[in-house]
Amino acid sequence: MDQLSVILQRFSINAEIFFTGNICGIASFNKTPNQGHLHLLRSGELTVIDEQGHAQIVNEPTVMFFPTPHNHRLIGSEENPPELVCANIVYNENTSNPIAEALPALLCFKLSDCQKLKQTAQWLFEEAFHQQCGRQPMINSLTNIFIIHVLRHVLNNGIMQHGLLAGLAHPQVSKVLLAIHEAPERHWSLEEMAELALMSRSKFADLFKRTVGQSPGDYVIDWRIVVAKDLLQQDKPVALVANAVGYENGSALARVFRKKLGISPKKWLENLINHSK
Repeated sequence: MDQLSVILQRFSINAEIFFTGNICGIASFNKTPNQGHLHLLRSGELTVIDEQGHAQIVNEPTVMFFPTPHNHRLIGSEENPPELVCANIVYNENTSNPIAEALPALLCFKLSDCQKLKQTAQWLFEEAFHQQCGRQPMINSLTNIFIIHVLRHVLNNGIMQHGLLAGLAHPQVSKVLLAIHEAPERHWSLEEMAELALMSRSKFADLFKRTVGQSPGDYVIDWRIVVAKDLLQQDKPVALVANAVGYENGSALARVFRKKLGISPKKWLENLINHSK
């Protein structure tokens, strides 16, 4: 399995189209936990304003992707009203998505930048602006496909210079990340990871930290915590979760949780459940 599929299979991204048409005046979008926004401009002109007040004028077919919760506004041009599709991007249950967190607050691409983006957007527009049977599930499915094309575009063009996506785009680092993601339960020594990358330990450790932003060992621990959180939300016993992410027992997992998060796995889950009520 490829490096992107491993993450998307474990941490799903689901699109829910909530608007198709022309925006008149100002449309405001507020932060919602574990939810991003996708806006696809088909025609017209609009101004995008982020939560820092930075404004950007968009006047040709463009994708505007806020992968994580982010306050923003869209202001439609009175002279050239924008026609667009807007979607909520929802992450599974209460778990944020590692890919989304590795992206900038806003990704903005012209559809002409990528033929696959343009082609999928055209299919999406065709469904969104015509009343056909099965319209809603079709446009939601096409939007999910569109997001994958966006992520492929980011990886294939080396748009991210640091972080997880930069690592996934790197030919040597990505091999190691894929192996870690597929088997978090393994004992990952620096020597074993360096062998996968076909590098010496020192060169690999330096390359990994410069690319991903943390040491290989710290990344393994953080990924184990990400996976453990997902499994805990599935009501898996702590001892089973510990084994699934490479720890001998629940006490060992609890020590890692306390060191990284300041609380035990059970307390983290209780806080999450109480927060969601």
